[in-house]
Amino acid sequence: MDTEKDRPVTADADTDADPDADTDGTLLVAVANVETAERLLDTAADVAADRSYGVMITYVVEVPPQVPLSEGENVLDEDDRAILDHAEGLLEGVEVPVESRIRYARDTATGIVGAADEHDVDLVLMGWRGRPPRRGVVLGSFIDRVLRNAPCDVLVKRIRTPQADHVDAVLVPVTGGPHTHLAIRVGGAIARRHDATLTLLHVLPEDAESNDREAAESLLDDAEAVLGDATVERRLVEHDRVADAITDETARHDVTVLGASERGLLRRKLLGTVSEAVGRHAAGTVMIAQRHPTSASREEGMTKDA
Repeated sequence: MDTEKDRPVTADADTDADPDADTDGTLLVAVANVETAERLLDTAADVAADRSYGVMITYVVEVPPQVPLSEGENVLDEDDRAILDHAEGLLEGVEVPVESRIRYARDTATGIVGAADEHDVDLVLMGWRGRPPRRGVVLGSFIDRVLRNAPCDVLVKRIRTPQADHVDAVLVPVTGGPHTHLAIRVGGAIARRHDATLTLLHVLPEDAESNDREAAESLLDDAEAVLGDATVERRLVEHDRVADAITDETARHDVTVLGASERGLLRRKLLGTVSEAVGRHAAGTVMIAQRHPTSASREEGMTKDA
């Protein structure tokens, strides 16, 4: 039987960059339309340039069950190719290796996960429109599936509000969970590329005691150590509703990057109540970072998790 797993069909598009150049990893950007491409590739350029990653622009063509995947090109049309051409153009002048791939799969999630696995991708970047949740669905059916099954780190960028012309202030809430480390690194990459100030935020309960504050300061120390030469500010806020406190702070920042919460809405702890709530209601651009359990072992010499 012709399945995505057994017979992935992938076509490379031409590109001026050298996909074989030495890099420290690969960032897969899943594009679906012109708007998605424009909003995602600015972030891809920031992160890839800062972390010496190559960028793999990936467009998934959903092939109907009655058509063999080996004949997926018959489903492809000019609009599909135009999206990839447009996406490549957005990275002209960015000094990172770029390649484009059309992947034929039965559905978008399977195509993205399959591409990430086949090409040993380090980070998947996807767009999310911030629509209200449906029963049994957190961000969207295919996004949820990628978050569950991706073999690497995942970054979800909300594509809803107008994007700021300039990035002057980046916010990274620090919770101490395993996903915070990725959020800090992504936030640091964006801040360095735009010469922006990065604020590390930790929310304390309103009845916090001195030992709570000491622990919070230690947490921020560890987070700041990851950021290298970024311009960093620290902020401790007392509030009994963590999501509300973070959402209030987002109004003073152009970009917010937060790690997925540990208390998830689904059985496998997908995202979580705080990150999902902030992602829906925050001002400005919002990104949610989910770190894969094996990331620590793959990143040699990395500072311990913040």
